[in-house]
Amino acid sequence: MSRRPRPLPADTGRGAADDRPGTMDRSDRSRTFPPLPERSGARGLFAESWWGSAWLDALETTALDSGRLARGRTYARDGNVDTINITPGRIAASVRGSRPRPYNVVIRLQVLSAEEWTVLLDTIAAEPAQLTALLAKNLPRAVAEAGVRLLPGPGDLVPRCSCPDHGNPCKHAAAVCFQVARLLDADPFVLLLMRGRGERELLDELSRRNATLTARESRGARPGAAVGPLSGARTVPSADARAAIAATKAASAETGTPGGAKAASENGPDGRAKPAERVVSASPEQAPAPEERPPRGVLARIALADRLLPPLPPPLTLPAHPGHTHALPEADGLPLDAGALEFLAADATARAHAYLSAISPAPPAASRQPYPAGPHAGQASDPSPFPALTPWQDGIRLAATAHPTAGLTATTRALYRDLAAATGRTVTDVARAVAAWRQGGLEGLTLLDTTWNPPAGDFDRARSALIAAGLPALRPRHNHLTDPARGVQLRFGHDNRWYPYESDPGTEDWWPTGRADADPVGALGALVGQ
Repeated sequence: MSRRPRPLPADTGRGAADDRPGTMDRSDRSRTFPPLPERSGARGLFAESWWGSAWLDALETTALDSGRLARGRTYARDGNVDTINITPGRIAASVRGSRPRPYNVVIRLQVLSAEEWTVLLDTIAAEPAQLTALLAKNLPRAVAEAGVRLLPGPGDLVPRCSCPDHGNPCKHAAAVCFQVARLLDADPFVLLLMRGRGERELLDELSRRNATLTARESRGARPGAAVGPLSGARTVPSADARAAIAATKAASAETGTPGGAKAASENGPDGRAKPAERVVSASPEQAPAPEERPPRGVLARIALADRLLPPLPPPLTLPAHPGHTHALPEADGLPLDAGALEFLAADATARAHAYLSAISPAPPAASRQPYPAGPHAGQASDPSPFPALTPWQDGIRLAATAHPTAGLTATTRALYRDLAAATGRTVTDVARAVAAWRQGGLEGLTLLDTTWNPPAGDFDRARSALIAAGLPALRPRHNHLTDPARGVQLRFGHDNRWYPYESDPGTEDWWPTGRADADPVGALGALVGQ
């Protein structure tokens, strides 16, 4: 789920308006990182970069118990930290501990103010090499030491964990900090995101400042003259100005006087002023026209020319079964039910797998797990693997597919009770319907409550096949073949498959048992143990 960014408060004043990107997309202010791999045998430093080590220094100087840090390092090395989400001023992650559900960890730190961001951006824009280093995933020390406290210090990290340990930090929060150090090693923009701004936002702002500086230089600022302020950016001399200053210093060194460069430029060998060179110190109206620079960029006809694009890579192989969703941490005050969210995520995964299985070109029959459909699914008028379901059918589908247990856990029993109350059924009805869906999907659920009269053919030949195989003779009625004395029954579906049922003798309390089979001998043989 994506969270809509909150609108920024209106700023007044030129400086505030220039510093903030008022209409900038803030979607890059949230980054989620998958669980990092284990570090088998890694016993040395956990951070490899100097800024990652500085991050861990802030953690270690704050910790009150070195034992908790050691256990947190072990948790991180063993891969106990799950997905990490980083937003401005906040790091959220779940850590698997001693209980079934992971602990919820949140680490907070202060974001930079608008004035601090101005100083930091000016420092980066003043030296292109610093931006180049950042793009190469390297944090220059000059950026971190630009008068802004970019790296956290002692006490800047404020951890909070849902575990009962009140240590500061506990081992779970320490494990998250160790894993964040690895993220910082790989990408220093993660640190800038913690301090308030995303990578794309920063690059857009730096591009705007550099473009403004380049445009003002191209309009021909006088040599040595200062470039005016550019939207809050630091005033930087132009390239021509820097060259003139360097020439002035060189001439001064040769003549031995501070004004030697000016004197040498205005007077000839005989001491008289050279008319052609007096323009250097003349009034601005007499200044020479700026040197014309070649145009930058790419011609439109080149940018819009037709190009042959490389072919798309082949799609990934569809796995035989859908994957498992991650367990979500429990915490008080959440606006949603973590168990319900896991439930819906598992269902979405199963439906996506079923849909891809349906549209995949001729996969092996053993690897396909199609979504169980009704009697009319698969026809040209119904290309979707998801037939329309009633609320009762869809509730049974969710309970049967998203929870693999057979009602033996407290969570599943509570689900059955809620579903029964919502649909006006009993818990037994729900459990029986879930077993029918697991047996044959929508067709299995349909056969649970309805009968039909199959045409002559496979249904009539089934009794002879059962007798020939030495199985009990079953009595036909509608689409059922039943032996009440043994408590066994086969139900013939619209999909030409046989659905086995069993009941206690004489009770007529039939329950779906086993899997549907196209062969009645195989379906009944599995039921009676032959």
